[in-house]
Amino acid sequence: MRIAIGSDHRGFHLKAKIVSVLKQQDHEVEDVGALGDESVDYPDYAAIVAKKVSEGTIDRGILICGTGIGMAVAANKFPGVRAAPCTDEVTAEISRRHNDLNVLCLSADLLSPRVVERMVDVWLATEFEAGRHTRRIEKITQLESDNCCQ
Repeated sequence: MRIAIGSDHRGFHLKAKIVSVLKQQDHEVEDVGALGDESVDYPDYAAIVAKKVSEGTIDRGILICGTGIGMAVAANKFPGVRAAPCTDEVTAEISRRHNDLNVLCLSADLLSPRVVERMVDVWLATEFEAGRHTRRIEKITQLESDNCCQ
């Protein structure tokens, strides 16, 4: 799978661990930064990953900041991006199964690396369930089309 991953300074160390694990699993990983733990602005990295998802040049994105919330807010400004912070394996699974989440947002401050690794594994392995959920995703896409620039 082609995965773009980005973080701000607070997520830098956790991002490095996730990149290593993903590469060991033979995923094609594009690390867009941050490149260190010096203060940076999370919307800059959210935009890079979200644009790649929106354009379809990668399959999925992962974003990491202090809580995951700011990354999700910024990433959702791009057409076709469905980003949300997940807090455990259950939310990671349901985000894929029901919401076809294509950008996983993670907290570097509130989650342990071990929990994050399990969440990422579940999120990547879980397929979209389709069925009634397709209708709901289509409604979200229509809301985006009606209310946002494309």
